[in-house]
Amino acid sequence: MKIVILDGYPATRGDYTYDFLKKYGEVVLYPRTPYNLIVERAKDADIILANKIIIDKLILDNLPKLKMIAMLATGYNSIDIQTAKERGIYVCNIPKYSSPSVAQFTIALLLEITNQVGLHNDSVKAGDWANCPDFCYNKTKQIELMNKTIGLIGYGDIAKQVAVIAKAFGMKVLGYRRSGGTDPNAEIVSLDYLLKNSDIISLHCPLNAQSDKLICKETISKMKDNVIIINTARGGLVNEKDLAEQLSNGKVLAYGGDVLTKEPPEHNNPLISCKNAFITPHLAWATVEARGRLMQIMDANINGFITGKVINNVW
Repeated sequence: MKIVILDGYPATRGDYTYDFLKKYGEVVLYPRTPYNLIVERAKDADIILANKIIIDKLILDNLPKLKMIAMLATGYNSIDIQTAKERGIYVCNIPKYSSPSVAQFTIALLLEITNQVGLHNDSVKAGDWANCPDFCYNKTKQIELMNKTIGLIGYGDIAKQVAVIAKAFGMKVLGYRRSGGTDPNAEIVSLDYLLKNSDIISLHCPLNAQSDKLICKETISKMKDNVIIINTARGGLVNEKDLAEQLSNGKVLAYGGDVLTKEPPEHNNPLISCKNAFITPHLAWATVEARGRLMQIMDANINGFITGKVINNVW
């Protein structure tokens, strides 16, 4: 059994190793792999581990020995699932491992927008408070969350945890999921209702044909003036050009995004230059604790494949 890890660095970051996989056979680790080297590096692999590496039909057609793609993530939109299914290649993802961390980060982005602790800390350390004639000052408008309405688009495990935290702040919670239903911590409503009635909108849905560029000029026009938008899901859920325009004209008060359509971003990404856009480098999932759970579930996925008890296969 040969296991090839194509982009292993993001999950470890010096905190973990892949040595435990040696119990299954030969393990070859690459911290990063450019697209043009995937076939060369993985041509003899029975199992490949991938995080954000693009595995398309061309790649799969040139990996005849491949039997399993063990994801190092929950999302799998980087994999050609249809071709993998046709070839009988299992694609096993890692569900729920980062839910507490991403929920926490969602609220962190929201609090940064409403209170901007970092900006005020920098101001104090620059001497502004020492030089202030009053006992206090603020450089940005401070916003209270109590009695605000937060709308969660995509109401899975992460959104459910965000809902619990939001309720603790005294917020009203709306949720949208295509399957409908009920939930004790949120009022499940239509997408249009959520867009029109939320002070804050937070994205927690997968990226697919239905959700691609969901946040765009048309949907933003349905939102309240001065809406806050948070995205810890996928960058492609947002039309970045449209959002930048709506941030600049004041329709959208602020945007907190941990993801962008292209990662790493191009220098001319329109959101990066927006003063009221708060962008972080796709790190909501990356707590030490979450990555530990990721390793454990990935190990269970590989063990399940080897013992004929496949789990977390996405097709």
